[in-house]
Amino acid sequence: MLKINIVRIGSKAINKDKLYQTIDKIIEMRSKGVSQQEIADRIGTDRTFVSRLESLGEVRKGESIAFVAFPVKNKQEITGILDRYGVNFYLIMTEEERLAFVREKTGTELLNSIMDLIVQARQCDTVVIFASDKRGKLIEALVDCQVIRRDIGTSPITRDVYIPPQDIIEVMETLQYDREGQV
Repeated sequence: MLKINIVRIGSKAINKDKLYQTIDKIIEMRSKGVSQQEIADRIGTDRTFVSRLESLGEVRKGESIAFVAFPVKNKQEITGILDRYGVNFYLIMTEEERLAFVREKTGTELLNSIMDLIVQARQCDTVVIFASDKRGKLIEALVDCQVIRRDIGTSPITRDVYIPPQDIIEVMETLQYDREGQV
C-alpha cells in the first residue's frame, strides 16, 4: 500500500516527501560547489533560505579534520566521540589490528595502502595524532597541514594504550572554538 506523506498546516497541505527531496537536492548541489544564489534561483526561493538550511544541519564550521591513533585500547569509545564531532577521516587501530594490517599484505599492497591513507589524511586541513613519539613525528612529516600531536608513549609501543576520552574532547572542542574565531 502506498502511503502519502502529507501533513496539514492550517489551510495548506504539505508533501513531506517533496520537501525532503528538495532539501536533499539543495545539499547535493551545494556539496558540488553550486552557489547558494544559483540554487535559490533554480528552486524558486531566496538565497537566505539556502543559507539557513545549511546552518540548521551544520555540525562544524569550516576546516576538515583527520584523526590518527594507535595502538589504542578504547577504540570504540574514541570513534564514538569523533563521530559526534563530525571528524572527516579517522584511522584508529589496536596493536592487534596494526600488526594484522602489516602481516596480511604483500609489500606492494602495504605500500599502496599506506599511500592511500596518507592521501586521505593530507586532504584534511588539520590532522590530530595520538601515537608513539616516533610514529607521531613520522606522520607529522608526511602530512602538509596543521598538526596537533599528542605522544602516548615512547616508541616502540607494543601494547594498547588507553586514551582518556577527555583528551580527545579537549582537542575537538579547541578545534571548534578556533574555527568560530573566538580565541
